[in-house]
This record gives sequence, C-alpha cells and structure tokens, in this order.
Amino acid sequence: MTDAARVTAALAGISGILVTPFDATDGVAPSRLEPIIARAAAAEVAALTVNGNTSEFYGLTMAEAERITEEVPALVARRAVTIAGVGRSVGEAASLAARARRAGADAVMIHQPPDPFRAPRGVVEYVRRVAGAADLPVILYLRDDAMGAAAIEALTAVPGIVGVKWATPNLMLLAEMIRRTAGRPLAWVCGLAEPWAPPMTALGARGFTSGLINLFPERSMAVLRALDRGDAAAAASDIAALQEFEYLRAEESAGANVSVVKAALALIGEDVGPARPPAAWPLAPAAAERLRDLLARWGMTPRAAA
Repeated sequence: MTDAARVTAALAGISGILVTPFDATDGVAPSRLEPIIARAAAAEVAALTVNGNTSEFYGLTMAEAERITEEVPALVARRAVTIAGVGRSVGEAASLAARARRAGADAVMIHQPPDPFRAPRGVVEYVRRVAGAADLPVILYLRDDAMGAAAIEALTAVPGIVGVKWATPNLMLLAEMIRRTAGRPLAWVCGLAEPWAPPMTALGARGFTSGLINLFPERSMAVLRALDRGDAAAAASDIAALQEFEYLRAEESAGANVSVVKAALALIGEDVGPARPPAAWPLAPAAAERLRDLLARWGMTPRAAA
C-alpha cells in the first residue's frame, strides 16, 4: 500500500484530534499525550492529528507547534496514521509542513487561511505552496465554503491532496463536491464530529473527526461501526448518548469545546493543563458539575479535581 493509500484508508475511520497538553509553567508537554494515544490506538482509532482546533492550534506559538509536530509522531509509533496540522502565513505553514515530514508524520492537514481578504485563487496558491513543501499526502480542512464549488474543486486538484475534512453544515454543497470528484481517490470526511457523521455518510462521506477520542474513543468507534454496517438506528442511539457532552462543549459560543475535554481528562486523573484564552477556562461551576455527573454515568469515576 502506498503512503497516500494508507492515509486515504485511515481517513475512512476516525480522525482523532489530540489535545495539546500544558505543564504547570504553561509550556507544552507532549509526553502527557502517552495515555491518550495508547487508549486511542487500543480502540483502533485510525488517525491522530496534532495542531488541530481541538489542539488549540491558534493558541500555540509557532515554536510550540513545531515541538508538538516533532515529538508526537514518535509517541504514536505508527499505531495510527499521524497527521500534522499546518497553517498561518504561507511561509510558516510551508516550514511546519516540511518539519512534519522530517519528524515522521504520515500526512499534513492544511488549515483554511483565516485571512479576511483571502481570494479563492489565492487559497489555491497557498495550498499549492504548502503541499509542495510537505511532500506528503495532504488533507484540506475546509470550515468555510463561501468560495464556491469551482474553487473547492480547484483546491482538490492540487497535487498531493488526498482528502477533505468538510467542517461546514452545507450538505447540498458537500453532495455536489462528492459528485464532481467521483472516480478520484479522494476522501471526503465529516469534519464536524460524531453528530454530523450520519447525514454526511448518507451523502457519500466516510469517517469523521473526533475530540471525544481523547477521553472515550470506544464511544466514537461505536458510532463509526454502526455507520459502516448501515445501522442508522444504532448510530443515532450512540450519538444520543453523547448529547450532554456535546451540549457542554457548545456552551459559551462553543468556547467550552476544548475546555470540556481537558476538564474531563483532569477529572479522570490525566491532567493536561488548562485551555488557553480565548477558550472558556475554568468551566463554569454548573457546567463542571454536569460534566462530573456525566462521567460518573459513563463509569469514568472522577479521581481528581477539575
């Protein structure tokens, strides 16, 4: 199996987005990911991503993102495909992509440039330069579909692109893009986690991203397996069991998204430090109590203070 084929196959599973651990001095602490990675690998999570949004990519300095990129592939040790998120200026993204290749990552995920004045053809050129520097299979992380179908199709035609993490609720455009690229070895992945996986799977996407895997990968895998066998009722039931967790993450304008994951890890005795501003930290008292109750119902007895 080629490297590109291995990555494409992994994208049909779960793309777990790893948190970034911080130590007591607010420095990155990659080694604290070891139990999280081991748990995900044991559950057969196919791909693990660093420097994603659950990783607080935009809250990291470039030096911190580089360190995470350099150290995590060795921690994963090929128990899953390792994907390194890259982004910011085109020069920084290209440099980080090249570093990912040297560190042993299997692929890079290019964050959509947040520049308010980005032009569709400029984004294509951005991706072309970063993909060239990576010389690895490339996944596009698409959170804004305003550039339209033609520009998105042009992005997918950049050499090296093997997949698109579709993180917009525009299902009609997703369906059109899947039709436009039919017959190509291109993976379309639900980038909005477990709750959005059923409708996107129905349109032809395969696999989904997940932050839950940091805590309880078996629950994410149950959703994936139900969808893979076409059991919509089981998938719906498994997702319903995650409802309270996802509601907590959506609080404070979704500013609790990462905070809930990190607070839950602290509660089970795997402290990975706080979520950095502008995330909501610490959790509001009522939210922290709801999270504690939920973990107890899940059989994950809290062993430390959030």
